[in-house]
Amino acid sequence: MKVIHTHLTDPKDLSPWEKSQAYNGLDCCVTLEVLDAMLPLLDDYTRATYLFSRELEAPVIEMRLRGVRVDTYRKAQVIDLFYDQLDTLEWNLCRIVEEGVGLRDFNWRSPRDLQALFYDSLGIPVVRRGGRPTVDRSALEKMETYLTARPIIMHMKAMRDIGKKIQMLKTEIDPDGRIRTDYNIAGTSTGRFSSASSEFGTGTNLQNVEESLRSIFIADEGMKLAKFDAKSGESYCVGAIEWNLFGDGSYLDTCESGDPHTATARICWPELGWSGSLKHDREIAERKYYRHYTYRFMCKKLGHGSNYGGQPATLSGQSKIPIDKVEDFQDKYFLAFPSHKRWHHDVAERLRRNGYLISLTGRKRWFFGRRTDNATIREALANDPQGSLADIVNKAMLKVWKAHRPNLSVYMHDHDALTFQYPEEQEDEIIPWLLENLKVEVKLRGDRRLVIPYDCVVGWNKGAYSDDNPDGLRDYHVGDNRKRSQTLDLLDRV
Repeated sequence: MKVIHTHLTDPKDLSPWEKSQAYNGLDCCVTLEVLDAMLPLLDDYTRATYLFSRELEAPVIEMRLRGVRVDTYRKAQVIDLFYDQLDTLEWNLCRIVEEGVGLRDFNWRSPRDLQALFYDSLGIPVVRRGGRPTVDRSALEKMETYLTARPIIMHMKAMRDIGKKIQMLKTEIDPDGRIRTDYNIAGTSTGRFSSASSEFGTGTNLQNVEESLRSIFIADEGMKLAKFDAKSGESYCVGAIEWNLFGDGSYLDTCESGDPHTATARICWPELGWSGSLKHDREIAERKYYRHYTYRFMCKKLGHGSNYGGQPATLSGQSKIPIDKVEDFQDKYFLAFPSHKRWHHDVAERLRRNGYLISLTGRKRWFFGRRTDNATIREALANDPQGSLADIVNKAMLKVWKAHRPNLSVYMHDHDALTFQYPEEQEDEIIPWLLENLKVEVKLRGDRRLVIPYDCVVGWNKGAYSDDNPDGLRDYHVGDNRKRSQTLDLLDRV
């Protein structure tokens, strides 16, 4: 082994290799010194979180090393499709601007051309940032209220979104045809994973890939994918928190009904003639409430925001629903579940008094913002449900990984969902086993237990099943008689 005698040598005289070794050695020594200083500061809660995070390293590293196979042929097809859409939108926009406003040679990517269009030609009041005119995304959203600007802005937003999709699809993959991401166990304050490009500069964040792009991620030969999604998991956690604090199980009961959003609609609009049958009542809940928004959507979108302290003006801006409709919903919603308000007050009081919160799953977090600010309180409200659900999903992943079932692997982690890969001929044996072993019980007040259920969809790629994507994910049923389509790699094409 080569020995570096740094005490006998001027650092300037070290070779590049010796400098790297000295740098790495100092890195390890300082990290160890920091660890020795921090370990005595841990309490029962933070020590448990630290040990749990260390346990997660093994399955996470395995996912990072394995990566996800990419269907390069379908990837090229999707890119071509998006470019066609982009060309159509760009042609339409140029025609609108030229024939409707009289501007030729208009470049929608140029801030100067956009300012000339909106502020000079259309006469819209100037939106400023830092004292200077701007046409950034927030400015465009403000200008959407003007009817003359709306069709132009809608085209621009659609084109920008497509541009982001194309950029994601062009992300560099590794030479073995797989894309890898760097899952960060400590990437967020709540305990949820974050992800980014791999250590080798390839790949990207794979946890927030839009649905229309997911079909390029495919199973290996002879294998199949199963995605387990803890849908409404945060709502379950809110109900469990309120049960523990106040002994009120009304919201948790609603979540456990099988469809919490339909159950909430029953409570908020009792006059709609509910039958008690979940299937029939789901159809009633999907009736239009306002414009194209259904009763069920109101309970899902606005209920989620209301749980975390969202005010009518904020929720109205986010959902594009008039503020009076939001206020009407919240009046009914909080009357049906009064413990929501009690929980909001309890969180604000504990935050003001202690500066930290301890979640349902025992995760302790300090808040360093101004404790009485609404933004800090909203962050604190979201912390426990999001963090507790993350802990529950991660414990489920760790439980399955520790079982070491042959040929079963954790393929992808999607915050509130887990995707596994398994031999396709073993599907009807493995899926029931996974559904059982993904259950994680959280002890609640009294003899009650919180067990969050998972929806299961299966397929050969991560996209949703459709006529255009027959290999996509669809609900699991015993005896799926689909056969995998013949995939063709770009290198195999004539």
